[in-house]
Amino acid sequence: MTVMRKLARTTSPAPYAALAAVLVTAPLQAQRGPDWMTVGADAQRSNWMRTDGKINPEGMAKGGFAQIWSIKPENKTHQLNALMPPSMIEFYIGYRGFRSLGFFAGSDNRAIGVDIDLGAIEWEKSMAPSGAGGGASTLACPGGVTTSLTRPLNTAYPPMPLGRGGMGRGTPAKSGVGEPHQGAVTLQAYEARMAAAAARPAAPPTPPPTPAAKPSMTGPGDSPFAPRVQYAVGISGDGHLHMYWISNGNEPTFSIPFLPGAANARGLVVYGDTAYVATLAGCPSVPSGVWALDLASKKVTSWKASGKGVAGALGAAAGPDGTLYVSNGNGELVALEAKTLKVLRTFKTGGAEITSSPVVFDYKGTSYAAITTADGKLHVVNAADFSKSASTSEAFGAANFHAAGLASWQDWEGNRWILASGGGNGGANKNGAVTAFKFNGASLEKGWASRDLVAPRAPVVVNGVAFLLSSGEFTTGDSKMSAANRAAKSQPAVLYAYDAITGKELWNSGGNMKSFATAGISAGGSRIYVPTFDGTMHVFGFPMEH
Repeated sequence: MTVMRKLARTTSPAPYAALAAVLVTAPLQAQRGPDWMTVGADAQRSNWMRTDGKINPEGMAKGGFAQIWSIKPENKTHQLNALMPPSMIEFYIGYRGFRSLGFFAGSDNRAIGVDIDLGAIEWEKSMAPSGAGGGASTLACPGGVTTSLTRPLNTAYPPMPLGRGGMGRGTPAKSGVGEPHQGAVTLQAYEARMAAAAARPAAPPTPPPTPAAKPSMTGPGDSPFAPRVQYAVGISGDGHLHMYWISNGNEPTFSIPFLPGAANARGLVVYGDTAYVATLAGCPSVPSGVWALDLASKKVTSWKASGKGVAGALGAAAGPDGTLYVSNGNGELVALEAKTLKVLRTFKTGGAEITSSPVVFDYKGTSYAAITTADGKLHVVNAADFSKSASTSEAFGAANFHAAGLASWQDWEGNRWILASGGGNGGANKNGAVTAFKFNGASLEKGWASRDLVAPRAPVVVNGVAFLLSSGEFTTGDSKMSAANRAAKSQPAVLYAYDAITGKELWNSGGNMKSFATAGISAGGSRIYVPTFDGTMHVFGFPMEH
């Protein structure tokens, strides 16, 4: 089987003295391709996969998309936490040849590497002893691992694709011999692709480049063939940062103390020579805020959130210059300077509680940040000065508004879309939905809304297809309800696919999943990954050709 993939080359591990330099420079090329690098796909938390070789609205409408494999590694749940959505590398050249790998975190202090083509476990590592970190386990402070494994990345906005589609092959494999006098089928396919590209509408103008957060040390640059060491990075329940070689899961050095034990950490991301993560309120010994770990000096810096603490399930989002944007539950969006976490500016909603992590995006050369509030509204601000650009005039969420995250993407005509999830607590009032808005720099226009969903998670957009997860989780404001009671009242999760422009429903997973989902989803290699509470990773895609 022939598969066209992005090239990346890996070498043997570097000495510890050079680890930080290699770690921060390795992924520059990787983020430009189809790799899902971290929670929310990229540093901006866009939840957007720009291109894909098989997934597109037309292909989804034709059928064939289905569950292709599932895996259930050994793991013990912590309250409502089980497996986390994976980060991935779609094309890796290692000592075992060409591989596609995914990296899962398990709540019981586990790091897991999986061959995502075959659905086979490559390696499993214990990040720390079970229950490490101490303290009583509660819903707000569950203990164990609470954030996904991440791959180090660059904060620059990835470039827009030249047109609709991707570089992968979405049709069955054929012989390499062409018709008489027509040349090899590879040449015919190339000519057909060039003709199709010429017939596409012109791509929207490329915005002026925004300076990206640069590594502090010289590295191999952007060449996909440059030697590099690849890592998956995670935080164990005792608060230590771990760095794993993606080939075998070995750690090249000792873990680094980062957070207090048993913190409820969200949105781990690594760029420059620094690791960043947010902590939610509810753990008595861990203040809610944002934490930074300098990988070279091992110095930890923190910023403490006020009021109800950090809001949203995805942690902080980063702009292309490395500035961090974090939602404070008391109604403030705060911009923090990279490394120092010094407050640069604050946007106040006027009292409305913020319910989502921010998403940062570019529109015609200007960076914006979007958030949702508890009154069911979406707000967009200019990221440079926090001047307000647009808000929805009417609430799109329910009275029991619940938001797990946002997605933002740009279509092939240059329109900027923001998808917001809200409502649906799994109880009698099952009126959650995902709503899509167009943003023109000054206003928000409602585009479409999905069917009713139960506690929907952050949507994911892949090459013009919006994947929406009805998690099925029973959520409630009753802090005294146990995890066991919530699990008993929850329903199986269902994954839906919509045309991200028209809002037409294209597909759903039906009864494939038997448990509810307590985490989000991720995408890569023409597949969607959905972890459920029963410890199963469900993977949906088009079956491989034989």
